[in-house]
Amino acid sequence: MTGYDIFAWIVLIILIATLVFVFCLFGWLPGHIARSRNHPWADAVRVAGWVTLVLGFALWPVVLIWAYVDVPAPREPRRAQP
Repeated sequence: MTGYDIFAWIVLIILIATLVFVFCLFGWLPGHIARSRNHPWADAVRVAGWVTLVLGFALWPVVLIWAYVDVPAPREPRRAQP
């Protein structure tokens, strides 16, 4: 095994480790954002982040937006005026 082969293996291992790290970061990020913002459906956002990431990444930006969206407070029913 030459020095080039060892260097190529080191580069390949670093590249795979980086890809795994980025994949885990993208799966973890929407749930973490939702939980830190006290989102009412933080667990659903977390699961959706991982599912959309595994199933092709197409809807992952939508989940990230969902993590930032605050649900408006429900309106109080109007009282009947006497």
